Amino acid sequence: MIRNRDALETDDSHRVALDCIEAAIAAAAPETATESAVALDGETLTVGPTSYDLGEYDEVVIVGGGKAGGGVTRALETILGDRLSGGRLVVKQPVDVSAVEWSVGDHPLPSERNVQATAELLELVDEADDDTLVLFVLTGGASALLSAPTGDLTIDDLQATTDRLLGGGVPIEEINAVRKHLSELKGGQLARRAAPATVVGLLVSDVVGDDFSTIGSGPSVPDETTYADALAVFDRHGVSPPEAVREHLEAGRDGQVAETPFPDDPVFDRVQNHLVGDNGTALDAAADVARAADHDPLVLTSRLRGEAREVAKPLVAVAEEATVTGSPVEPPAVLLAGGETTVTITGDGGQGGPNQELVLSGALDHDGDAIVAAVDTDGEDGSSDVAGAIADADAIADRERAREALLANDAGSYLSEIGATIETGPTGTNVNDVVVIVVPA
Repeated sequence: MIRNRDALETDDSHRVALDCIEAAIAAAAPETATESAVALDGETLTVGPTSYDLGEYDEVVIVGGGKAGGGVTRALETILGDRLSGGRLVVKQPVDVSAVEWSVGDHPLPSERNVQATAELLELVDEADDDTLVLFVLTGGASALLSAPTGDLTIDDLQATTDRLLGGGVPIEEINAVRKHLSELKGGQLARRAAPATVVGLLVSDVVGDDFSTIGSGPSVPDETTYADALAVFDRHGVSPPEAVREHLEAGRDGQVAETPFPDDPVFDRVQNHLVGDNGTALDAAADVARAADHDPLVLTSRLRGEAREVAKPLVAVAEEATVTGSPVEPPAVLLAGGETTVTITGDGGQGGPNQELVLSGALDHDGDAIVAAVDTDGEDGSSDVAGAIADADAIADRERAREALLANDAGSYLSEIGATIETGPTGTNVNDVVVIVVPA
């Protein structure tokens, strides 16, 4: 899975770290997760704890998108067989599915081809009636891939808004509060368009805490945020939206544009959402691998968040405490954490992403011999083409150069120079980031 593993596996501690990362990504594979959550027995389709009688529906269609959308759909095609009528996906990479049509879109910024593909998906949703079962596949990356600008907004408005919010280090749940109010399908509006069809959401979470309304900006989930909340995001973080976006949000705040549907809206009477996979699944698999390697695993959290370079410091501090005192875990040990850190771009915007910044910051700050590794489970850290990085304090020979790179948001360049980046290519899944810290005996 890790293409440059031979170069990275320099000792037993590096081997354990890389094994944990591979296990975490494999456990989050969308096919595996879907097959564990969905089953068909005769005409009874079971999704999690809920059963659906397929005999009550004339059509069963799949719609949705995201980086892991192809894997979820492949599993559903295998399970449903000829009971599946068809469908439409918007994905980042070509996918191997047969009954469902798909289009490739762009990420992390929405594009015109995303808008066109989403329009075709919404045509299928609009055709659904009370004899239709809509299986709505939603995974990480869908917020950008499923793009349908509302009102007079353009794709340029969406791109500029997303770019400014990401560059401002705004947390994903706040970014999505804005996206919901600039869209024709986010924030429960897909459920509104599909009514009176039965909608079954199959969600693979890429957000901290697995809040259904935040995953993919919640197209099938009630929205409790408002236009006023969306405007407050820009003010709180000192980010200026495009003028057309501000005008649209102000019009909504003033009651001139309808709000997204709230939890008591009847459009959700025939909607149920199910979590298929999340970050905890990945961390549990990594812990199993650590245990098999005679390392005591400790999962610190699956809700990691904050500025990547700052989040790294308390994590390596726990590793130092373990080395000196044997608390909170006795070495040899593996500390595990997952979540979604952010980067506020203050430099010229060099190479890298949150996971590379976390690793470089951790290696610089660490007073010990622990191995720090971090990856984005989708295989692409930020806007870079590597999954993350792995390093220890000894790997950072030129500390002044490393600090300069970190301050310039150019961690990727330095880590690439010292051969510390982890390369997987697109993995076909996305359940946030995984951090692995190996504390040797």
